[in-house]
Amino acid sequence: MLIDTHLHIIDQSALSYPWLAGVDALNRDFLYADYARQARRAGISQAMHMEVDVDPARIDNENAYVAGLSKKPDSLITAAIAACRPEEEGFAVYLEEQRANPFVRGFRRPLHVVPDEVSEQPIFRENIKRLSGTGLTFDLCVLPRQLDKAIALADTAPDVQFILDHCGVPDIAGDAREPWRSRIEDIARRSNVTAKISGVVAYADQDDWTIDTLRPWVEHVVACFGWDRIVWGSDWPVCTLGGGLATWVAATHALFANASADEREKLFAGNARRIWRL
Repeated sequence: MLIDTHLHIIDQSALSYPWLAGVDALNRDFLYADYARQARRAGISQAMHMEVDVDPARIDNENAYVAGLSKKPDSLITAAIAACRPEEEGFAVYLEEQRANPFVRGFRRPLHVVPDEVSEQPIFRENIKRLSGTGLTFDLCVLPRQLDKAIALADTAPDVQFILDHCGVPDIAGDAREPWRSRIEDIARRSNVTAKISGVVAYADQDDWTIDTLRPWVEHVVACFGWDRIVWGSDWPVCTLGGGLATWVAATHALFANASADEREKLFAGNARRIWRL
């Protein structure tokens, strides 16, 4: 069974997602009921909701909305990674509010959609340091050219557990091995960073990828991070850009068919249980 550490629910009747206006393929509802039906068929036993970059004024609403989904009978959603704004003065108060909320297990501020200097601001870095000792993680969503920014954050807060989303978002379709490959090697040297093998089908040629297309990228991440520092995620509904949830789950099983049972258990569920106390 799989623990999905990267599920997005999009409900435009409940929340506002300004970025969707520029992504026609995702600019519609992707509701929990649709995900749950597919996930159970694919062997997913638990899911963590990942913030969806809602209108900043609605962050608290998103947290409440997802918590409500988790209370549905037999809900797959058992925890959440919440949105945050470490570049703002109010982060310290927000952090304390969420520390009191056992449903929230970490935070994310997407960095690929803001100027690079945002994560370099002293206030941003000081606020990330506030996560030290809390048991709360911070997801790094960056483009390959920004991996040096992710490395800098990991070095700034060595006691914080960082999660590198989507294998570092490689340009698989463009076969752009560098600087991605060398920077993955570099960031993997930071023991406080775990890599998320999530939804990479969305970065391949949507009409012409195979398992062999994905294999060198995924295997490089595993080789660099090792089996104790990788977790699995669907990145639903973004994975629909590369074939959908069932396709990505099937690809995952094919990619790791030759791994040992212990290695697969760590990737599929064990590491996630340990990191997020699931």
